[in-house]
Amino acid sequence: MRRYLVLFVFTVLMSCAQEPESILEHVNGYWEIDEVIFTDGNKKEYKYNDTIDYIRINDSLQGFRKKLKPGFNSKYVTSKDAEGITVKIESDSLNFYYKTPYASWKETVLSADKNSLKVINDRETIYLYKRYQPIELDLD
Repeated sequence: MRRYLVLFVFTVLMSCAQEPESILEHVNGYWEIDEVIFTDGNKKEYKYNDTIDYIRINDSLQGFRKKLKPGFNSKYVTSKDAEGITVKIESDSLNFYYKTPYASWKETVLSADKNSLKVINDRETIYLYKRYQPIELDLD
């Protein structure tokens, strides 16, 4: 029964989805996870994040996602690790295909605008992100 409920919710969300091209223009930038909705309906809200995601997609639909630790005045700490992304528009959906030396997986972007990003992975877990706002301090 739960599987049918998740499938129904996914179908409703997809039917209200934006055009893939209009979604793509909003995905580049810094994103902070806000909430995760699991397949059983349980939710996990994030009040604080010690890392954020930086997503960069170029005109040839290739890009990467990196984990960053934000600091003060738009400074970030990161490793050299990045998840490669290939973007494909398939069946009116915007799909991100990730690849690292250790794994590959797919996420479908359900919606995106200048302030929010919503994706679903192949395990039907939904991730809601909000645009990251850096901490700016006047240190003078």
